[in-house]
Order: sequence, then structure tokens, then C-alpha cells
Amino acid sequence: MRTISNVVDQLGDEFDFRIITRDRDVLDDAPYPGVNVDDWNSVGKASVFYASPGMLGLRRVARFIRNTPHDVVYLNSFFDPRFTVFPLMARRLGMISRAVPFVIAPRGEFSEGALALKARKKKLYLSVAHALGMYDRLRWQASSMHEAEDIRRVMGAKAREVVVAPDLPAVQVKRSECTGHLTRKAALKVIFLSRVTPKKNLEFALRTLGHVKANVEFNIFGPIEDAAYWGACQRLIRALPKNVSVGYQGSVEPAKVPEAFAGHDLFFLPTLGENYGHVIPEALSAGLPVLISDTTPWRDLEREKLGWSLPLGHGEAEFAKHIDKLAAMPLETRRSWSVAIRQKIGEKLSSHELIEANRELFQAALR
Repeated sequence: MRTISNVVDQLGDEFDFRIITRDRDVLDDAPYPGVNVDDWNSVGKASVFYASPGMLGLRRVARFIRNTPHDVVYLNSFFDPRFTVFPLMARRLGMISRAVPFVIAPRGEFSEGALALKARKKKLYLSVAHALGMYDRLRWQASSMHEAEDIRRVMGAKAREVVVAPDLPAVQVKRSECTGHLTRKAALKVIFLSRVTPKKNLEFALRTLGHVKANVEFNIFGPIEDAAYWGACQRLIRALPKNVSVGYQGSVEPAKVPEAFAGHDLFFLPTLGENYGHVIPEALSAGLPVLISDTTPWRDLEREKLGWSLPLGHGEAEFAKHIDKLAAMPLETRRSWSVAIRQKIGEKLSSHELIEANRELFQAALR
């Protein structure tokens, strides 16, 4: 998780972070190479326990928490069964202390778009969790005022203490000085870089391209985490008009993300919901304007001249108009805009207020 990595990088000298996580990615059959499984590893400024699948039952998770010295428990999700539901069940059942403060970060899971996915299952879980009092006396982290409103809307009186602590960017954002991708090519190069899951809304992006009149080369980067969803996307790809070409480029290592962006003209992510969306400032740092939905904290982009954030309800044709607008823009105008985007995002991400808000999140919990 980029969010957790950045918090550790910037606050790891002040706080002792001990992280329990899986020993593999979601769809992988084998553990990460080079790590000690079911043991503690020193990773940057944190200690990380990479747990094998058999180590993540309710009793084992409760034992992890009891046996790991800590002053605060930080839950990096709302619906995750092993890393949020199990700790809260253990707390409710008295398997771990209720005296230790808990901080929970929903990570955009309460946006209307995100809640619409598997809605019945989520509503049932919320009803049961409310009835059992699993979310009593928690401190909530929201990454923006918009997410704070979502938390209060969903949790009601349970969300007594909501703290806005925006996600931290990387310590040093790599800004590409290369504008070589802004050339007089026949096709506008558009990039989608994210996990291929319903929440990221690749289907919407592909339907949008069906309305575009300009020549477009659309490249998809990211792991396929939902095979059925990817199958539906492939059917849409095959139905696209001849002025649109699509290529799936596979996953990209975090260190090579700037390189992937540098070869494109626009970042397109019509996500159903993000509490921050680290990939958005990464695209901006590479000088790319972004075309995204208004379900992230990155809003008012047109006013700030960073791109466009539009309501999904406006439909695919409205998104397509902005792609055509960029394709028709004179080359020199696009080059000047790219330079201005890099400068503006550099200023936005250098704020010390972001670090102080995250520091206070933990210090207030301790108090």
C-alpha cells in the first residue's frame, strides 16, 4: 500500500511501526521473494510480519495483536475480513484489550460508487456490525472533507470522532522533465494505470473511447484482479471503432511508473471512488493532465488547470469530449500546459500541513 509506505517513510523516525500483512499479493500462489515468511522483517523504517494464509484466522490475528507491543491499533480498511473485521471481532469478544485506541481508515470504501459494488452483502455486514457494537469508540481517519462526510453518512452516531488527515505523497515525487511524448503523432496516447477491478471502472473508460472522434492509442497498465471483469472489458475492446487502438501492457513496478507515464498525453481513471488516489499526483508529476471522476479528493481540476474531474452521471459522451478537446489542442499549447502542471503539483505536494495532520492523528489517539 503506497499510503502506508509513505506514512512510514515520513513518520518512522517518530513512531515505531509494526505492520502485519499477507506474504503475497491477492492472486499470487507464492510468497514474495526474499522475505522471511511468518516472521518479522526489517523493511525501511518499519518492522513487517509477512503472514502465510494459515496464520490469518481469528484466533491467530488476536494473538498477533496481544503479543505485539503497541499503543495504537491502525486498521487500513473497513471491509477487509482478516485485517479489520477479525481485529474488531477480537476486540468485541474480549480476546484483546478494549483499552488500546483503534484508528480505522476506510480508504474510500464509503463512497457511493464503492458501496454500490456488492451492495447487499455490504449492507448486511453493516447492519450486523452496528448491532454488535463492533465500531463503538473508534477514531476514524478521512483523507478529505468529502470522505469525512461519507463516513458520517454511513456510520451515523458511531462516527463520533472523524479526523481529516490527508494521505501523504511520496517523500520525493519524481517529476519527469521529458516532453518527448508530446509529438505530432497521429494518435493521442492515453493511459489507464490501476488495478483491473470493477471499482476502477475500466469498462466506463472503454465505453467512453467508443464516443471519441480523434485517433487514440489507449494503454492499460495494472494487474488483472477480476478475471470475469477483464473478460467483459475485452468484449468492449473488440467492439471499439477503428480510430481507437487498445493495448494491455501488464503490471508495472512502482519505480517504473514515471517511465510509463512519460510516454503518454493523458491519464484517464473514471474510478468509482478513491480516498486519495496516489496514481493521480504521479501522473500530474509526469506532466500529464488527468481525466477522472469526481469521486476522489482531486476535484476542481479544471479551475486549477490540472485536467478534468467530472461526475460519472454525466455519461461517457461528456468524458469523450474532453479527450477530443485535448487531441485538438495545438502542440505548443500542450507542451506549455505540461510544464505548468509539473510546477503546480510540485507546490501542492510540498505542504508540511499534510505531515502534521498525520502526526496528530496518532498523537491524539495516544492522548
